[in-house]
Amino acid sequence: MSRIPSFNSKLSGVILSFAFSFVMAAEINKEAFVELQGRLVETTSKLKHVQAQIRSKEAEKKRAFLTLEELGSLPEGTNTYRTLGKAFVLEPKDELIKEQQTKAEESDSAIATLVGSKEYLERQMKEVESNFRELLQNSPELARQVMAMSVS
Repeated sequence: MSRIPSFNSKLSGVILSFAFSFVMAAEINKEAFVELQGRLVETTSKLKHVQAQIRSKEAEKKRAFLTLEELGSLPEGTNTYRTLGKAFVLEPKDELIKEQQTKAEESDSAIATLVGSKEYLERQMKEVESNFRELLQNSPELARQVMAMSVS
């Protein structure tokens, strides 16, 4: 009889130890999930911001090219003006052309930089998504909890 209680106490100790480590692993998985979720939200926000900047620079570049086309079609000696707030200032045609060419070149370089940032953020998104998949595959209980949250 004395052997059975010691066996049961050892068994219950092992079970408690296993249960504790299971609970700790589940808690760590939840923390990892929350961290990944935060990274995903942050990266998505940055990606949307970069995409908006790219669209803005592309529009700026297009305006510069359209302005250059119009300036190019003007005959020499035509009075050209640049806006300065609400006022218009007489400006030589060559100066306006140089200004628009500079704007177009600056837009091009900014777009190239932003495309690089966009590609980097897209790689980060894929990495976070991969980490999500791996975490959910390794923790079926967490996956069930996530699915239960998304269904309700």
